[in-house]
Amino acid sequence: MRDTYDVIVIGGGISGLSAAKLLKESGINVVLLEAQNRVGGRTHTIRNKEVKYVDVGGAYVGPTQNRLLRMAKELGVQTYKVFLNGHLVQRAKGKSYKFHGAFPPAYNPLVYLDYNNFMRTMDQWGSEIPADSPWKAPHAKEWDNMSMREFIEKVCWTSAARKFAELFVNLVVTAETQQVSTLWFLWYVNICGGTTRIFSTDNGGQERKFVGGSGQISEKIMDLLQDRVKLERPVIRLDQSGENVTVETLNHEIYQSKFVISAIPPVLSTKIHFTPELPPVRNQLIHRLPMGSVIKCMVYYKEAFWRKMGLCGCLMIEEEETPIGFTLDDTKPDGSVPAIIGFILSRKASLLANLSKEERKIKICEYYAKAMGTEEALHPVHYEEKDWCKEQYSGGCYTAYFPPGIMTQFGSVIRTPVGKVYFAGTETATQWSGYMEGAIEAGERAAREVMCKMGLIREDQIWVPEPESVDVPALPITTTFLERNLPSSQGLLRFLGCSAFFATVAASVIAFKKGYVTVNSNFNIK
Repeated sequence: MRDTYDVIVIGGGISGLSAAKLLKESGINVVLLEAQNRVGGRTHTIRNKEVKYVDVGGAYVGPTQNRLLRMAKELGVQTYKVFLNGHLVQRAKGKSYKFHGAFPPAYNPLVYLDYNNFMRTMDQWGSEIPADSPWKAPHAKEWDNMSMREFIEKVCWTSAARKFAELFVNLVVTAETQQVSTLWFLWYVNICGGTTRIFSTDNGGQERKFVGGSGQISEKIMDLLQDRVKLERPVIRLDQSGENVTVETLNHEIYQSKFVISAIPPVLSTKIHFTPELPPVRNQLIHRLPMGSVIKCMVYYKEAFWRKMGLCGCLMIEEEETPIGFTLDDTKPDGSVPAIIGFILSRKASLLANLSKEERKIKICEYYAKAMGTEEALHPVHYEEKDWCKEQYSGGCYTAYFPPGIMTQFGSVIRTPVGKVYFAGTETATQWSGYMEGAIEAGERAAREVMCKMGLIREDQIWVPEPESVDVPALPITTTFLERNLPSSQGLLRFLGCSAFFATVAASVIAFKKGYVTVNSNFNIK
């Protein structure tokens, strides 16, 4: 049996669903093939009596994520602000420090200068990188060959700033600093609005969540598409050697179409047998983009005891022995089901993967008790977690990352169609790549590319700017005069060193002129 369509979409995450939705609304006969028994991809809302609902995958939305906000509003999914009333806590070197604001304070002036210079340099370098073609940046080759570990060693002088910088990278892309290209990472941060926007809760990428969970967005789009969504259909073969594209699934169903949109993580394309073979550069690319590693952990308590302590539930933990690197309050907007969500990041996700769920829960609670200074953290009433490294049809989370040297060599084909196959997925986005926002941008762009090829729209209608959300407007990210002009810690020390040297020379000259010192025939000052 061969079912024939205009377009086959492979992948039922938000990107593939967004593509299919736009195509259906444009009157195009489309079918979507999803490998799992659910839609949502790297978003996943679990529902049970203990938690009501909880997002164990992508969850957050904030200002400038206008496509996601538009989609949620259209589907009737409301947002709420993450609880942020109270102090944040930084845990480092066995001590906890309370603070306000997006970034931890630094009482050592050299550490403050290091923090400031790290953020400022990332934003300055990132501003030079084109959003749609980072491989064309003026310093693309140099920065692509440099890992973020090398960047941090170059920019940060104090150990405190280096530890924070490492946590920043681990949290933002769930990978190690030596694993990611500086060009790719700075591009990634820049297209999310810069260091403050991507890292902040208030006025940033983690400002809001969805009432009822982010999974509703995918589920509601599936309802609109009805029987056009086929679950448990992993694609194993794609043949475009004939007039139509032929797609075969693992259960040996055959589908045919004029065009295909692949909306799966790049590395999962290796599970599909292509005829003819993929072009060499595309084939090399998909073998070189690993996925990040993260375990999301939700600990539930009888009451939100941290709020009584004047804490907002956000912990930044920079100690190696802790399982969790970062937390936020995950209590429901009505104050029910008190919870803290934590992220086991990158190398720690791999190290702790062999523990049992109960063992991970105990370790996490013990460290929460240390960080917040209360035994109440030791007594949870429920625990949920999701290890994304186990997902064979995701391969990890949040996103695929570019190791050093890959973007300038292979990155330019990330969105380039292969015959009648077009590419979506959040990795192909030019705004908020790695996020749900980027997934929607990529899905709708790929759908319009196909529509252009079908003669339904013009080429200049493929990239459509998104108006700002009227419900969640973005406040500008500003910097002070000092933040823009303070020296780096190395620069200050060099200046002080030079000043001391010239002061010594000047004092010697004055002393010589006054006859306080004499010079022997070997010009040694006595």
